[in-house]
Amino acid sequence: MGRARGVGMGGGNDEREQTLNQLLVEMDGFEANDGVIIIAATNRKDVLDPALLRPGRFDRQVTVGNPDIKGREKILNVHARKVPLGPDVDLRTIARGTPGFSGADLANLVNEAALTAARKGRRFVTMDDFENAKDKVMMGPERRSMIMSDEDKEMTAYHEAGHAIVGIKLPKCDPVYKATIMPRGGALGMVMSLPEMDRHSWHKDQMKDRIAMGMAGKAAEVKKWGEERVSSGASGDIQAVSAVARAMVMRWGMSEKIGNIDYSEAHEGYQGNTGGFSVSAETKRMIEDEVKVIVDEGYARAMQILNEYEDEFERLAQGLLEYETLTGDEIKRVLRGEPLSDSDDETPSSGNTPSVTAIPKTTKPRPPKGGLEPEPTA
Repeated sequence: MGRARGVGMGGGNDEREQTLNQLLVEMDGFEANDGVIIIAATNRKDVLDPALLRPGRFDRQVTVGNPDIKGREKILNVHARKVPLGPDVDLRTIARGTPGFSGADLANLVNEAALTAARKGRRFVTMDDFENAKDKVMMGPERRSMIMSDEDKEMTAYHEAGHAIVGIKLPKCDPVYKATIMPRGGALGMVMSLPEMDRHSWHKDQMKDRIAMGMAGKAAEVKKWGEERVSSGASGDIQAVSAVARAMVMRWGMSEKIGNIDYSEAHEGYQGNTGGFSVSAETKRMIEDEVKVIVDEGYARAMQILNEYEDEFERLAQGLLEYETLTGDEIKRVLRGEPLSDSDDETPSSGNTPSVTAIPKTTKPRPPKGGLEPEPTA
């Protein structure tokens, strides 16, 4: 109802616009509406009619962003009240490991953890269930039924090892949380990075490191098999780094050649109540040249790091082929050449959940002594 007038079909006879006109008249105080407070919410402030935001209408505007670590902990406490929690569950730790999550994401996380515990026949939710649920929410569900050839597994392992090595070696990249070659969602493998604290802005050096990490997957394939054997697995990476580079040039003024001018409106075209503007062919060429320079520099940095740390790159790729999923701590141990825990050991270690327990066990859970345990359905 609050969408800007004059952009829809029907002109001034549009019922929605007539309703908005009446609302604006009522809010101006021409009627006996003393003691009436109007509260509204939207997630599309960019398409609101400007008249709604003038003084005397909605006098106060409160921006509600994603919660910080304290907010996430309190939200988790609310959603976890109806879920039986195990003695090892620390909601503060979960809140610290979920930066950027919204309230709906956290509710989904608790629900997924409860479903995971129910599938395993547990009467309460453990920290391991929360770790598996977090992986599912952030990286997508595992596709264990998908059959991958040895060649695809090897290429995926080297691709993801490239991402992980460059992400670890570049100081401005977020710490690597987990690397896997298990197909999840629409990807054959994935490397997840999580910031150590809530991030509110990005800097130019951080963006350049992020682009280098994004191009490291393709650089790893080129280094291992050459230009002619590059796969299409880097398509998502190329899309992501291209979007970041264009934002640096067209929105954030991080290109000396283009300068501090916002060209995003011309790139995105007509939006809401803006008419857009045209850009000359020369300026378009300059923009694309700058975007290409930034991406090419990131690719060159990634290749340089892979050449410099060739032995660690090879060790990590072989570790992913053997264990399929490695946490951040396990990646560091593999890079140092230290052996991981035995695959039959199901005792979780301190810190991140080990890769062995990150894979759901197929064995039937045993009921605890002194109580009845619901049998999981086949």
